[in-house]
Amino acid sequence: MRQRDDNVFGYVVINKQELKFKEFDIYQSYYCGLCQTLKENYGISGQISLNFDMTFLALLLSSLYEPDSKVINNRCFLHPIRKRQKCFNECIDYGAMMTILLSYYKCDDDWRDDKAINKLAYAKLLKKGYTKIKSQYPKKVEIIEKELRQIHVYENNGSVSIDDLSGCFGRIFGNIFVMKEDEWYDELYEFGFYLGKFIYIMDAYDDIERDIKKHTFNPLIHKFDDKDFDEKSYELLEMMISKATATFEILPIVENVEILRNILYSGVWSRYNLRRDKRMEDKN
Repeated sequence: MRQRDDNVFGYVVINKQELKFKEFDIYQSYYCGLCQTLKENYGISGQISLNFDMTFLALLLSSLYEPDSKVINNRCFLHPIRKRQKCFNECIDYGAMMTILLSYYKCDDDWRDDKAINKLAYAKLLKKGYTKIKSQYPKKVEIIEKELRQIHVYENNGSVSIDDLSGCFGRIFGNIFVMKEDEWYDELYEFGFYLGKFIYIMDAYDDIERDIKKHTFNPLIHKFDDKDFDEKSYELLEMMISKATATFEILPIVENVEILRNILYSGVWSRYNLRRDKRMEDKN
């Protein structure tokens, strides 16, 4: 059985309809700031790796640590007509580094699993940035690589333990969400751990039809034909995100807290709702 072609980015998003205009502009300033930081530090190949999940990381850490930030308004190649606000600080720099790390591993996995030449080429473009980040965060990289290897072992063995598999991804995210070894280490690690588990399970839920069609590993396949599959999946996801949000509420965050809550209490369910509604349509 082939391993999963995981694309575990893009689940930690805003619910734009429930955000105030000012809040959306603030969120956009972090997204655009991360985009420009990736381009300036890692080139266009780094910029392509931009994703919402690491935007959330940068926003969360910035809101917790409140570092000195620089905000500018300018145009860019992708949005040449209207000037956009862009935010820059050390937490966004850190978010960019974690973006490169995760993107590099994703490309490397795709090459090893499917011999995807385009992913091998992209990994080579990211290699210089990855090597520099690895030298700066050797312990973090060691943990990520260890957990990815364990995921491959579980998948190769056909494990259906969603707790074991999502736990590996949880430990990856737990380490990524810890930027400093300080008084908030435990809370940030625990938050990242449960958010990572949520993302892994959501990704498996989202991709299950595709994985069945492609004969690709998915730990939820054996439960897909159950009548209460969607309900049980929701309960599992709710358990993970509830533990994450309980830890989030411990953090002394005031700045941008409503944007962060919008993402954690509403935005993260966007993909689940779309997939569940599509399945209900297909059944009817």
